[in-house]
Amino acid sequence: MSGIDDTALWSSLPIPALVIDGADQILDINPTAELFLNASLRSVTGQPIWDRLHVDAPLEEAMMRVRKTRTPLFVNDVDVGTGERAPVRCTLQIAPIHGQDERILVLVTPRELAGRITQSQTVKSAAKSAIGMAEMLAHEIKNPLAGITGAAQLISMNLPPEDLELTDLIVEESRRIVKLLEQVEQFGNLSPPDRREVNIHDVLDRARRSALLGYGAHMKILENYDPSLPMAWGDADQLLQVVLNLIKNASEVADAKGGSITLHTYYDHSFRMRRSDGSGQSLPLQVEVVDDGPGIPPHIADDIFEPFVSGRENGTGLGLALTAKIISDHDGWIGVNSVPGRTVFRISLPMAPKPAKLIKRDRKAGL
Repeated sequence: MSGIDDTALWSSLPIPALVIDGADQILDINPTAELFLNASLRSVTGQPIWDRLHVDAPLEEAMMRVRKTRTPLFVNDVDVGTGERAPVRCTLQIAPIHGQDERILVLVTPRELAGRITQSQTVKSAAKSAIGMAEMLAHEIKNPLAGITGAAQLISMNLPPEDLELTDLIVEESRRIVKLLEQVEQFGNLSPPDRREVNIHDVLDRARRSALLGYGAHMKILENYDPSLPMAWGDADQLLQVVLNLIKNASEVADAKGGSITLHTYYDHSFRMRRSDGSGQSLPLQVEVVDDGPGIPPHIADDIFEPFVSGRENGTGLGLALTAKIISDHDGWIGVNSVPGRTVFRISLPMAPKPAKLIKRDRKAGL
């Protein structure tokens, strides 16, 4: 490690890190922790860690044990909030600092970080398989189905009324299969996103109005927007399809009395996705579609974005797979957190790049 500046290492850590003294007060935090806490080092120095980091587990004893035994301790799957942001599921690593008896290091690893690369690669692989299957199904199945439908309609012309139910069933089921195949074909027909500046709130408003006129008419759709959100970088039509899919899913699982769907936007400048090649992508624009329905069945929760996985009896399992593919093509991230009574689909998108003139101006201003 000779020749590497300790300050550079501390600043380069990709997860929030905090140095705590013997009285559990904050001595130092790295830049990633500043983003996570939404606070500067100067403003938190000397403050009790529990005033800034809200954890749903009794960690005082754990920290005392680390100081006493001088061995690291891992705390898995705890909800960590800051007062400025909603709690996120994290793993905490608490370790003693060599040569300093009372001081300890606390590392906070959001669970989302561990799953982003794997999920993104899985989504792309699954989408590629679905595209190949769509091409095969289109050529091998749709043409025979058209013949079956036509033959059934011809036969029905010479049948007595009491036998028409059988031919009607053939026609109805054939059309249903054709519709399913057309949904699968969307994977192959979906062109790369035509990316440009997009006001995500315009997209959400279009989706809300469309849903309220159709499948979401029995739902209450609420808005909770951050009006200062900058422009997103994406394809407005494809992002509209994503939001419509999520609203439709929430509407279809609600009971007959309806329910509520909340469209929530906010800015999280600490949210980054690290790719397998080591490069990073900032995804600060957050869009959440929150519903109060029954939640995702636990046995499919881990595979909900895979093609043909559905929690509904008559669902095709293609809507969320297509949604995940679109977000992946936008270099974004989508995740879900679901319990009965609250399901949150969270989409993270990149911000529109600054025009060259603004970049030059900001550099001159030292920004």
